[in-house]
Amino acid sequence: MTEQTKPALEFHGSRLFTTWLAQTKVSLAMTTYQAGKVFLLGLQPDGRLSVFERTFERPMGLGVGQGRFWMSSIHQLWRFENFLDEGETRDGYDTLYVPVTGHTTGDLDIHDIHEDAGGKPVFVATRFNCLATLAERGSFREVWRPPFIDRLAAEDRCHLNGLAMKGGQPAFVTCLSRTNVFEGWREKRRDGGVVLEVPTGEVIAQGLSMPHSPRFYQGTLWMLQAGTGEFGRIDLATGKFEPVCFLPGFTRGLAFVGDYAVIGLSRPRENRTFEGLALNERLDAEGVSAQCAICVVNLRTGDIEHRLEIGGIIEEIYDVNLLPGVIRPMALGFRNDEIRFAVKPEALPDPTGPMN
Repeated sequence: MTEQTKPALEFHGSRLFTTWLAQTKVSLAMTTYQAGKVFLLGLQPDGRLSVFERTFERPMGLGVGQGRFWMSSIHQLWRFENFLDEGETRDGYDTLYVPVTGHTTGDLDIHDIHEDAGGKPVFVATRFNCLATLAERGSFREVWRPPFIDRLAAEDRCHLNGLAMKGGQPAFVTCLSRTNVFEGWREKRRDGGVVLEVPTGEVIAQGLSMPHSPRFYQGTLWMLQAGTGEFGRIDLATGKFEPVCFLPGFTRGLAFVGDYAVIGLSRPRENRTFEGLALNERLDAEGVSAQCAICVVNLRTGDIEHRLEIGGIIEEIYDVNLLPGVIRPMALGFRNDEIRFAVKPEALPDPTGPMN
């Protein structure tokens, strides 16, 4: 396909999508490794959607901290910091994210990323079946692994993919199976998924279909059951998955604000990873096709109140996250000279401050 005939990049919001962004005072960040892009979505001064994108190789996990975000790429973990002070703008953008550090991890297939209570990143090293953090003199440092995984091995044995934090510490993870052999999870995609408690390794829920994106929010453990297209919660007393709503696509990427969940949907690829899933049967029964979109679900009603449909060259989303208090974000990348001239000296301590 030539450059001229490639389908255009398309974003179509439902009627009140931008109004919802304005009312909640958040912007969105989204990664798609299929297209090699990270997108920052906010509002233009006239209220229309603002779409800003940068290119990285295989961007996946997104973790958000105070004035910064983390993003994994094919062999690095990037930390982006906001270089604009409060009230400052640049070319109409109120936030300028600059990749200030890139730790070379090697190809870990990093999925979910969160900050711990000390602001350090904790991430899912899926290829090595463990939770990890950055190392001073190495690629990564193991933090925890499921008890059924006998050693560190680059074999993606159980497809550990999701991490939920509680009180600034890892609390729950999702795996596509409890297998301890090379890519053993592939034969368990339909109903082999589990939620494990950290650090005990106790099985909290099982019989799940490709669970993703667990999040502990407002005292509840939420997650996506991608193999069925469902968003729901886990009853921690019984281990039962309680669906909140069905979404017409492969669900992956979950964030919360107020009484709303923001969820990424993808069109499943036509390969063996997505074959034989209940999602495909449900889509056929409903007479609809899988969508690539970001959906906003009301936690009280289960209704999809807003949607941003994504088309053209993008068919898959990996992660979505929220940038609180940001109206119109932008970021720097490495495809031009902008980053060469992005210099922000760190201020010296105030000499009039309290003495130690």
